[in-house]
Amino acid sequence: MNRLIVLRHGQTVWNITGKIQGSTDIDLDETGRAQTAAAAAALAAYEPVRIISSDLRRAVDTAKPISEITGVEIELDKRLRERAYGPWEGLDMKEIAEQFPDDHHRWRTQQPLLNPEIENWNDLKRRTGEAVRDLLEAETDGTAIIACHGGSARQIVGGVLGWDQDATSSLTGLDNVHWADLRRMKSGRWRMFGYNLGVEPPYTIGSSPLGRVQQSGAPSAAAAKP
Repeated sequence: MNRLIVLRHGQTVWNITGKIQGSTDIDLDETGRAQTAAAAAALAAYEPVRIISSDLRRAVDTAKPISEITGVEIELDKRLRERAYGPWEGLDMKEIAEQFPDDHHRWRTQQPLLNPEIENWNDLKRRTGEAVRDLLEAETDGTAIIACHGGSARQIVGGVLGWDQDATSSLTGLDNVHWADLRRMKSGRWRMFGYNLGVEPPYTIGSSPLGRVQQSGAPSAAAAKP
């Protein structure tokens, strides 16, 4: 492969309510299905020769419209799943702060979490990196689309670019049905040509409930609209 499109899945109800999804298998909601349909033609225009998806339904259903347009079958790889959040899954930030105050503080200050049931970033990077390495070492030229999740996408991007965890953590999570464009140079090194790309207006980027919670003084999408 000499080009990777790393794609985050469409919106789910838990995205809107601010609940942590992790490895829980949640379906796309109506908006999420509309998002995938709206972006499918733009993603198909990358002319992928392979489409690889996390085996969770929200990722698979995001990849399906692209597969239908291109005729490229979807390959499933559970190593592309989202970070496993254990007891946090299904909870919103208020509930996490109440039930797990120490780790919530560590989360907000970007420190490693202590709960052993929550997958750490390095393990996630190692897991997703194994999946991507198998893809990159395959003797196939062209573009691959990887349909995955916010956390796993960020670790994939950082891993391909050879970034350490501090640099990787500086990336914001991709918005729903947004993607990163990574390309291999003639030198063999990879570069990022775009991040958080999508078909929606740029002022909507970062306007999800979780995205707004993580930003200092972030305006609503409506307030940001020109």
